[in-house]
Amino acid sequence: MDDNDPKVKRKVRTLTMRIDRSLCIGAATCVAIAPKAWALDDEAKAIILDSVEEETDETLLEAAKGCPVMAIFITDETGKQLYP
Repeated sequence: MDDNDPKVKRKVRTLTMRIDRSLCIGAATCVAIAPKAWALDDEAKAIILDSVEEETDETLLEAAKGCPVMAIFITDETGKQLYP
């Protein structure tokens, strides 16, 4: 998967979320916090789901903050990194 894959990088309203799959350890904290945004694939790595828009911006940020290895990056519409 490359950075243009919507399972790895996706714009959600004003936020852009990106998962660094090389950092992901499959802890699934993101899935527990935002189950409509995240799932683990058959490699036990996080992917962004098509239902991601059903989660609030706050929940998406909480899911990123919950990641124990900080593998979820969130930027705003100006490109400013909000997390980590």
